[in-house]
Amino acid sequence: MKKLVLLIFLGTFFIGFTQDILPKTDLKVGLVLSGGGAKGFAHIGVIKVLEEAGIRVDYIGGTSMGAIVGALYASGYNAHQLDSIIRQTDFASILQDKLPRDSKSFYQKENDEKYIITLPVKGKSIGLPSAISKGQNVFNLFSRLTEHVHDIQDFNNLPIPFLCIATDLETGKQVILDHGYLPEAIRASGSLPTLLEPVIIDGRYLSDGGISNNFPVQEVINMGADVVIGVDVQDKLKLRDNLSSATAIVMQIINFNMYSEDADKKKLVDIYIHPNVSGISVVSFDKTDQIIKSGEDEARKELPYLISIAKQQSDKLKLVKGVTIYPKNRKIKISEIEINGLKNYSKEYLINKLDIKINDSITFQSFKSGVERLSATDNFKSINYKFLPKDDGNIIIIDVEESNLKSTFSISSHYDNLFKTGVLLNYQTKGLIIKNDILSTDLVLGDNVRYQVNYYVDNGFHWNFGFRTRYVKFIDDITITGGAFQNDNVVADSEKLSLNYNDFTTQFYAQTTYKQRFITGLGLEHKYLKVFNNSTISGQTNKIFYENANYYNAYFYLKLDTYDAKYYPKNGVGFSTTYRAYLASSAKPFAAFTQLEGSLSFAKSFYKKYTFQFITEAGTTIGVNNDVGLNFHLGGGAQNAVNTFRPFYGYDVADLNENGFLKSTFIVRREFFKANYLSLIANYSRVAHDLFNKGNLFENTKTGYAISYGINSFLGPIELIYTWSPDTTQKFWYLNFGFWF
Repeated sequence: MKKLVLLIFLGTFFIGFTQDILPKTDLKVGLVLSGGGAKGFAHIGVIKVLEEAGIRVDYIGGTSMGAIVGALYASGYNAHQLDSIIRQTDFASILQDKLPRDSKSFYQKENDEKYIITLPVKGKSIGLPSAISKGQNVFNLFSRLTEHVHDIQDFNNLPIPFLCIATDLETGKQVILDHGYLPEAIRASGSLPTLLEPVIIDGRYLSDGGISNNFPVQEVINMGADVVIGVDVQDKLKLRDNLSSATAIVMQIINFNMYSEDADKKKLVDIYIHPNVSGISVVSFDKTDQIIKSGEDEARKELPYLISIAKQQSDKLKLVKGVTIYPKNRKIKISEIEINGLKNYSKEYLINKLDIKINDSITFQSFKSGVERLSATDNFKSINYKFLPKDDGNIIIIDVEESNLKSTFSISSHYDNLFKTGVLLNYQTKGLIIKNDILSTDLVLGDNVRYQVNYYVDNGFHWNFGFRTRYVKFIDDITITGGAFQNDNVVADSEKLSLNYNDFTTQFYAQTTYKQRFITGLGLEHKYLKVFNNSTISGQTNKIFYENANYYNAYFYLKLDTYDAKYYPKNGVGFSTTYRAYLASSAKPFAAFTQLEGSLSFAKSFYKKYTFQFITEAGTTIGVNNDVGLNFHLGGGAQNAVNTFRPFYGYDVADLNENGFLKSTFIVRREFFKANYLSLIANYSRVAHDLFNKGNLFENTKTGYAISYGINSFLGPIELIYTWSPDTTQKFWYLNFGFWF
């Protein structure tokens, strides 16, 4: 009996022992990827080594950047493709939600590119934005990269089963995202506080998963993993000297919870890989090479162990070929359009902005441009979409969340030699009378108080309607040419007087646009000009008026603008022409006359750092213009042209005056450091009553030159300009600081 018991004991021990030392026939490998912003690029270096070792990853769980890299790997991309995607993506621009200028309406190009900061107005108080970025560009990127798996709702059915972690901001608890729409899920998991706005999924308000679970080891084990490889890019808690930014402080707070659970999670990992990411922040997107290499170097230390695991997998790595990435110009036929979430805006408005039609074929790039146009309106917090195969085409399902933010407060500042100092305050509200309207009010406080009120109804590419009224004022020494504006008192030819120039203009207009680039419109205008000089005689100050009259006009305009930037453009074309008929006036005597003016320009970059820009302008008066104040006035460096004033380097403000002009400007610009520009400028003009001069267009040509050094800062362009002209002995320095308004 004793021998039998001993035999049973030895047999049991032997069986248990052999189970421990003999490998399974097919090990299931789980990969856990932590969050860490840009530090998460190290995951790609690790995946490179896993593929090199022959590891077949069976399950992936990730958080934040780990969710992004993990989702792309789970959807079929290989390590080489992931490396290429990361290097070709400008994450800094994407996270800032920078939109191409083409996506903005003409109204926005003319009215919105002048503010330093814009804050939300909620109720009667000014608040702070919930994040730097709405995350639309992030979603656009993820949507394009995962287009081949848009129809997969259960993430277990991806080429590699996948889950990611987000945090419910209302409860503070983790949310496991293992089904739904993949781009939306990883967008939620990566919503780093202060950088990206939270995401609503199934009624839950979700943010970065690192807040609740930055290293989802147990969740991957629960998926069925026998062996867990954990890649942790969490850094140590920082000391006070390194907590110098809002992002660093937020990440330190998030890290408190991470480190409290870190030790327990490490015990569950079979291979723990911790790349050296010291000195690298969550936004160090410019250190891609260094970060990826750190992951590769650390994983290579475990290469023998990784190879031994690979040998215990019966089905070898199958994802070497990766994903066939659809080109941006691939045609997608639209068989159906489904739109969800609209409350205050019509389906027609949305489709009109997207510029799509049923049974049309579009490219993903053109559709993305439409989404950017829609996003640029700021009428929507999020625009999610997916393409699903249907019949002989695709159904586009668009889910939008309308913005509940109707009003904003913006501020800016500026200094130049003509308008002097100015602080711009703007209040803008939407939906004041009808759904698609915008009311914007500008007030400039400083040396010259100014204002502008603009009411605009945006109907997309249909006819739009608007009303604007403005007041512009400046005081400067202006050349008065023989007899002057409307003054009966004769002054010496080309005498300079300190004039107080005031313009009150009110316009009603209708316009239509094409592709956000081309606009045509017409309108009615009332203009009141008051120009006077304060003359002191016998101790008394009297106003001598050179212009004091109302004008009633009709006008028509065409504009084209494809420039990539308003300031220091590198590529694009600009064209504008305006025909204005002065029909009636309180000025006596007065005879109706018209003015036609236009400009044509283009910019082209070459040799990477250089840009050549050419601008040609012309204006002419048709009929008898007795109001010399409405002549064209050339000179100075002010770029915010008022009425018929135009800049011309080498001459002071309004040194050249007549009822017609031709002008050409040549600019060669070199970018030495990022956003630092040195410009060489040459401009030539002919200012004359008889513009065409019987074909002698270049007779009596005026010449001016300038050298400019400018910085395109977040405060606006900061520019120091030295100008001169060989025609005169005068030389001028101009200082411009901030956006022009």
